[in-house]
Amino acid sequence: MPLALMAGATTLRAYTFLDSLQPQLTSHICTTCRGYFPVPGMASLFVEIAPSMHIHKLLDRALKATDVQPATLIVERAFGMLEVHHEDKGQVLAAGEAILTELGVSEHDRQKPKVVSNTIIRSIEPYHAMILDKIRFGSMIKPGQSLFIMEVEPAAYMAIAANEAEKAANIELVDVLTFGAFGRLYLAGTEAEIDSAAEAANAAIQAIIGGH
Repeated sequence: MPLALMAGATTLRAYTFLDSLQPQLTSHICTTCRGYFPVPGMASLFVEIAPSMHIHKLLDRALKATDVQPATLIVERAFGMLEVHHEDKGQVLAAGEAILTELGVSEHDRQKPKVVSNTIIRSIEPYHAMILDKIRFGSMIKPGQSLFIMEVEPAAYMAIAANEAEKAANIELVDVLTFGAFGRLYLAGTEAEIDSAAEAANAAIQAIIGGH
């Protein structure tokens, strides 16, 4: 039986490969991470597990097996999350294989994401925009723009939703959270661009194959 499916064993909650980091998501990672900065166009891998402390062993295995660089290592009470990146996609894929081998699972043994919240707010009010601008780590949202809010479990899948939305539409990445109980995404833009971004983000999440 795969390790992720055994009672009491390490569970692969999220495993998501980004083929080309988009500029705004890259900038957000650089703003919030404590590790090595990626640049746009690099390939990236986000992995989330439970329980949290085994994430150190997985990062160790990835770094020993490849030349990837880590931007983020999160050890929470329940979940652990890491991000690694490299300009060579093969290096990132090899790091992923090393992690999967360490866990004794395949990519499809990951948990399938669940969309918890999926909302578009049209023509945001000035006071609402002001509050969001105070707490965001990305671009500012302007009054009158549309706001797309998405919440997903497990949290690390929010990275691919943000990346694909940025590919698909001319939007502003207000904030994205890729760790914790739920991942959260805030995007701003015109109504038409936000509709396109929301469609791309939802399609990215729905396309992920995994277990329950």
